[in-house]
Amino acid sequence: MKLDDTAVPSTQDGLMKVGVPGLDDVLGGGLTSNRLYLVEGTPGAGKTTIALQFLIEGARRGESVLYVTLSETAQELRGVAFSHGWDLSGIEVREMLPSEAALEPDEQYTMFHPSEVELSETTLRILSDVDVLKPSRVVFDSLSELRLLAGSSLRYRRQILALKQFFAGRQCTVLLLDDMTAMKHDLQVQSIAHAVLRLEQISSDYGAARRRLIVSKYRGQQFRGGYHDYRIERGGLRVFPRLVASEHSSALTQERIPSGLDSLDTLLGGGLERGTSTLFVGAPGTGKSTVAVQFALAAAQRGECAALFIFDESIYTLRTRCESMGMDLAPHIESGRIKVRQVDPAELSPGEFVHLIRLAVVECAAAVVVIDSLNGYLNAMPDERFLIVQLHELLSYLGQAGVATLLVGAQHGLIGMQMQTPVDASYLADAVVLLRYFELDGEVRQAISVLKKRGGAHERTIRDFSMTATGLRVGEPLRHFRGILTGIPIPIDGVQPAS
Repeated sequence: MKLDDTAVPSTQDGLMKVGVPGLDDVLGGGLTSNRLYLVEGTPGAGKTTIALQFLIEGARRGESVLYVTLSETAQELRGVAFSHGWDLSGIEVREMLPSEAALEPDEQYTMFHPSEVELSETTLRILSDVDVLKPSRVVFDSLSELRLLAGSSLRYRRQILALKQFFAGRQCTVLLLDDMTAMKHDLQVQSIAHAVLRLEQISSDYGAARRRLIVSKYRGQQFRGGYHDYRIERGGLRVFPRLVASEHSSALTQERIPSGLDSLDTLLGGGLERGTSTLFVGAPGTGKSTVAVQFALAAAQRGECAALFIFDESIYTLRTRCESMGMDLAPHIESGRIKVRQVDPAELSPGEFVHLIRLAVVECAAAVVVIDSLNGYLNAMPDERFLIVQLHELLSYLGQAGVATLLVGAQHGLIGMQMQTPVDASYLADAVVLLRYFELDGEVRQAISVLKKRGGAHERTIRDFSMTATGLRVGEPLRHFRGILTGIPIPIDGVQPAS
């Protein structure tokens, strides 16, 4: 099962495939044939790219396609295609640009307004080409030129209505591109178009610009509402549809997955349940990431697949650190049972991050997913307002897929009760494991405890915890002390914990 739908036939249930990965999913299957559509966005948002992909898809299927450009030259279009590695040989390009003669004084109109002459000439040339080529897909780039040639809103609207009627009678699907350069954004074409797709690009304070799209309307068709992130890369535009967890519900059997450490599994009441999420929280260096990796390693040793998405350290550092504790990830990474993806915080959008996790689940059948850390996730997307809601949707999806999700959250501070977490996801997680430093006899020690577990009973004890050259060690409960979580425990009866 693949997430992309590019191999689907050109029409399915009367819908025409666009040729943009992920966009057909957003549109509910594709575009209704023989209709007029509006694609609007500011310059640089990717309108030309999406239009070329639409025509290339048609040419690939043996259809006649036409690109009518009123603003760019054919040479500029070929430059765009070359940057993506495309061949435009199957696309008819018609330039409707003013000739050099228009610069001559004798060519300037005196008795008539330019709109009265140029608009009629442009329209006649377009209609003539359509009658000859009989295309099934046509792109107009862009409406700004037609709007200026029309001169008035009334004439502009009538011209668009006439074009819509003309193409509807010739079994043709039309994309109108609008660069939104008009001083006032009117809704004339939006009211006429069968569907409206708006592309947006948002410049962040640091890192690459974020791009997203929304379907404003689509007559007679169920579509995926809301904003969807997309990326323009070599090969074209790729859309990452917004995740809706309720669309992926399935029946699950309650099953525990062990960590490979008997003492840790005892603390957790037998291990973690499939389809649940667990938050490992504590100060930096307490062993949160290492415990999460232990579950991934155990899954790989059972022959299952695990996926790690790391924000805060490099893959080299992760492997070196684990090898120093006897946790050799190399053979499992090479075999593909453990997949590690280092996330670049400045380049990734929330939608693309969710898409990568879905790929790990759908294509690699990942049984364990580790997100390390939520702090990095938050810092990677500081301008996003609804990350917690999106995280809830992601955890719901992974839970319904039977994936054990392990989240790592670093607290601010090192010791004591005044610990703060920048991302409070404890109410979302099914289980919360706390790792904490405490001081004892001039040494900094570590403790581990389970604060919450919806999947069943678990130990309420606080156990000694350490990371050694032979692996993780979960010791005996620290029963002879009180105040462990304060960082400075007080002996009850003078008995020291086992070392």
